[in-house]
Amino acid sequence: MSNSEEPVGSLEVALAHATRLLGKDPQLAAEQALEILKSFPAHPRARLILGAARRISGQTHAALEVLAPLARQQPRLVAAQLELGIALGEAGRPVEACAAFRRALLLHADSPDAWRLLADQLDAQGDSHGADDARAHFLKAATGDPRLAQAASALVKNDLPLAEACLRTHLKAYPTDVAALRMLAEVAARLRRYQDAQQLLERCLELAPSFDAARHNYAMVLNRQGKADLALPQVERLLAREPRNPGYRNLHAAVLAHLGDYGASMRTYESVLREFPQQPKVWLSYGHALKTAGQQADSVAAYRRAIALEATLGEAWWSLANLKTFHFSEGDVGALRAALARGPLADEDRLHFEFALGTALEERGVYEESFAHYAQGNALRRALQPYSAEVNSAFVRRSQALFTGEFFAARAAAGAQSADPIFVVGLPRSGSTLIEQILASHSGVEGTMELPDIPLIARQIAQGGTDADADADGAFLASVAALDREQLRELGERYLARTRLMRRSSAPFFVDKMPNNCLYVGFIQLILPNAKIIDARRHPLGCGFSCFKQHFARGQNFTYALGDLGHYYRDYVQLMAHFDAVLPGRVHRVFYEAVVTDTEAQVRALLEHCGLPFEAQCLRFYENERAVRTASSEQVRQPIFGDALEHWRHYEPWLGPLKTALGPVLDAYPHLPRSL
Repeated sequence: MSNSEEPVGSLEVALAHATRLLGKDPQLAAEQALEILKSFPAHPRARLILGAARRISGQTHAALEVLAPLARQQPRLVAAQLELGIALGEAGRPVEACAAFRRALLLHADSPDAWRLLADQLDAQGDSHGADDARAHFLKAATGDPRLAQAASALVKNDLPLAEACLRTHLKAYPTDVAALRMLAEVAARLRRYQDAQQLLERCLELAPSFDAARHNYAMVLNRQGKADLALPQVERLLAREPRNPGYRNLHAAVLAHLGDYGASMRTYESVLREFPQQPKVWLSYGHALKTAGQQADSVAAYRRAIALEATLGEAWWSLANLKTFHFSEGDVGALRAALARGPLADEDRLHFEFALGTALEERGVYEESFAHYAQGNALRRALQPYSAEVNSAFVRRSQALFTGEFFAARAAAGAQSADPIFVVGLPRSGSTLIEQILASHSGVEGTMELPDIPLIARQIAQGGTDADADADGAFLASVAALDREQLRELGERYLARTRLMRRSSAPFFVDKMPNNCLYVGFIQLILPNAKIIDARRHPLGCGFSCFKQHFARGQNFTYALGDLGHYYRDYVQLMAHFDAVLPGRVHRVFYEAVVTDTEAQVRALLEHCGLPFEAQCLRFYENERAVRTASSEQVRQPIFGDALEHWRHYEPWLGPLKTALGPVLDAYPHLPRSL
């Protein structure tokens, strides 16, 4: 090689070294780039490395001083446009950032990075539709393998059956294709098969640990399953690489909220909104956090801001209704009617508008039309969330057959011996939040929230069932029957370890008020024999209709049809009666109507069952400023009023399917019928 060629070789070596340093030590990468620029002052690649290094180091302004002129002088350098766009986004200039990414796409229309980054910035501007379109293009661009083209196209069109079939066929031949694994996980997540999505993404990250898009999906899937403790380190890892990414920061705030750290969650949302104030869904999430913390006026303002930015965001309107103490103006009612009469709405938005308008009309006493909107919202929701009352009834019958007195006697004193948990079970809208608030007002009790841990552990047990148990319920019960004493103890300790993450005080007891735990009372007895169990019960028509008019985001699929509600309530009464017989005195029942009409006597009996001395503060539960995450959060911050006890009677003419399904349980309430 001649002497004239040596600098070129040395230059390439130096550039390659500086590029490698970017991911390890951006400060050293910047120093290397500056050394190169001393000899080659205008070298575009060295300038690009310098700008990127300064951006990664948090020196956004200094990065722009390098990248902006570079992008002007090298208009066909795709990497320069991408780096400039990222820096502009981090500087809070999303419109200019989008322009840079679009210039990159003019040069390279199939750039996955450009489409992904453009989607993030469109989200930052509140353009959710544009962001969705950009992500659809990202999926197609990211799967450059022509063998995945059909699956990518189907996913973009939301043709999930075709996408799943194509991807499974492909993965049989190429089981380590991380792009295909991530796409299949996306299909599973859209179908709400979150455990499947989790397993696919875990395999994806095992094969490709630096696949950040898959890690982002993984963290979201974990959080949606109530595994916020597992999601947190995944988000923190993403933020370590891109600390100013608005998508990562939003997810971080949501995870913190699920972990009960509402202060940190609100601060994170606030920091994002200061930089990107045009994001309606972030305002919505911020409103949820404010509501939970008891800052109602601020939560209303946040929801209003979300609506102002995106008038068709039905969830923001429903969130106002879901405050329970908010009153819609006549202008609001007109806006709700106009939204439903306007052109096509996505089902998710439409159902939220239906529930919100049903609430607004209920306030005005227009009950028949109010019920019609509740019914339409429920019908839309039920189509998205199928439910089988027969399957639930079969589970209850199987549980009764398994959990006999002899079964428990053979396992006496098994499980973890801690008496810390107090479980409040029953149906939603049965007064369980009120009971929790009363208990949490005691100096010895901490209120947490509806903890997902018992159902989560049950699902994990079901997944370990034998092949002979084709259904999850059968697999769960068969697995429980096979557990030995050590395994029961380990499961109890696992629950205690997981829930310890949600505890913020030194109180010896804590409340887990997941209502669905009524289906797992036998399991709770096995793994936590000293825990207290409270059954919150309310008149079946009052409770049933209150559930019907409440839009639950997830987990309560039986509430979207009156017949399903009646069957579920009847099954629940039957199962609780069974445990009263085989575990006498184990479950303490609290009737909502009795709490309203004779509060002190009911509070004293409740505390006595929990082994707690009476404290007068429990009668002033509405003074407790703790965070409350359920639909009753604002109601339990007020003294008890009896006005709502008979409110369901306004809707009685339309409750026929609920009455029929309840059968003798309705007539006998609050007692048990002779036969179920």
